[in-house]
Amino acid sequence: MVIERNIYLQRLIDRKENGMIKVITGIRRCGKSYLLFNIYRDWLIN
Repeated sequence: MVIERNIYLQRLIDRKENGMIKVITGIRRCGKSYLLFNIYRDWLIN
């Protein structure tokens, strides 16, 4: 089962070029790596 996290994903994408380091935190298995994988996959496609 995949839970779409479009709001969090869009927030990360909007803020990725502001020069600050982003830290993604959360409990185990909540989708932190999944968010980063989606950003990386979209970057590779474009």
